[in-house]
Amino acid sequence: MSIIETQPERTDLPLLSVPNIVDSMVEPFTSTLDLLHGIARVRIYTEPTLDEDTLVERMDGAQAVIVIGFHVSDAMLDHVSDHVECFAFGGTGVASYINLIATRERGIRVCNVVHYGNGAVAEHAVALIMELARRTGRMDAAMHIGGWHGEDGISLENKTIALVGFGGIGQHVARIARGFGMHILVWNSHLDAQAVHNLEATPVDDMGELFERANIVSLHLPLLPDTAGVITPEQLDHLQPGTIFVNTARAEVIEPGALTSRLQRGDISAGLDVFDIEPLPDDDPLRALPNVVLTPHVAWRAEAAYESLTKQVTQSIAAYFTGESFNVAN
Repeated sequence: MSIIETQPERTDLPLLSVPNIVDSMVEPFTSTLDLLHGIARVRIYTEPTLDEDTLVERMDGAQAVIVIGFHVSDAMLDHVSDHVECFAFGGTGVASYINLIATRERGIRVCNVVHYGNGAVAEHAVALIMELARRTGRMDAAMHIGGWHGEDGISLENKTIALVGFGGIGQHVARIARGFGMHILVWNSHLDAQAVHNLEATPVDDMGELFERANIVSLHLPLLPDTAGVITPEQLDHLQPGTIFVNTARAEVIEPGALTSRLQRGDISAGLDVFDIEPLPDDDPLRALPNVVLTPHVAWRAEAAYESLTKQVTQSIAAYFTGESFNVAN
């Protein structure tokens, strides 16, 4: 196992642990560590793991922890809350990865990052749409096996895309969709009127109507108390046969089990990057559905997003140890 450490001799400084990391993020992280010089020691474990006992062991003695790609379970929190004072989560939707109520009760600060991957996530959502519309990946896999079997595709021009959530990511998808010549419908609890005007989008207040009018639905909602389970089986019933449904936001914005049940009818298709349980269990019924394209929560993983994310989490730790606030989530 390889460990990257800075200022190990400065035992007078608090310790920041990075117990898990994506390989591609090591270089962007190390390039930001000057922000912590004289403020905190840093220990980065470069061998990835999702084992809770190992993660807890790697957090031992740390006053701050950067959370990348793993959930801080309540059991883990119980083990480390006597010494961890600040968690910096490398992403948005922190509430689905760290218990904000429990950390608040323990006086532990939790920070997240904002707008770091708008372009990356939007592009991945469009990639899922394109795969479902043209099946290039599936045909490529078949060609490598042998034979010459083509599939009919769907043209996106003049199709209607419904964006559920119209923040930075949703607006980025809208800009790409306009380039395809698509019609744009949007639903959001608080719409940016100027963005709606600039992107020639049409607001729709009723979710059922939104789904019924769309050829493609793409979710871009944050996970908040009022968005958890906001999409119900009744609303999914409004999806017309042939609709493409994409989720690169959070699985929890859909009522549990509702999307799987809808997809099992076989008359719509879906591209999913997020799931109720991650990693997705090998026996999850979604894996057996031929009308679903699955990716392992990687929409955010792109070089520009890494650079913004790593800088923000490092800034949030530096701010904590210098008595300031940056991207505080709880």
